[in-house]
Amino acid sequence: MVTGGRERRRPIRSCVACGRTADKRDLIRVVRSPDGLVSVDATGKKSGRGAYLCRALACLDTALKSRRLERGLSLPAPIQEQVVASLRAAMADSAPGGPGGAPHV
Repeated sequence: MVTGGRERRRPIRSCVACGRTADKRDLIRVVRSPDGLVSVDATGKKSGRGAYLCRALACLDTALKSRRLERGLSLPAPIQEQVVASLRAAMADSAPGGPGGAPHV
């Protein structure tokens, strides 16, 4: 988007699992709300501590196995199974390459 002759800067975020940087809208945001609930943030605007993941199931598996997602959200306990299920569903729905998520480039 061009405003006033200059191109607007797009927010860049990094995946907590693989460290790949990408446009904020190309990653999935997981948020811990101020009351401690963890959920997938489809809008990217929910209030709370956020962590980003690539849209690849391999990154989700890596983040869960190494507890990087919990550390990114400053959680003392593992993430609930329903949150993991909603993350898998979000990755399957949004993957341009079909089931399994987008491959890393």
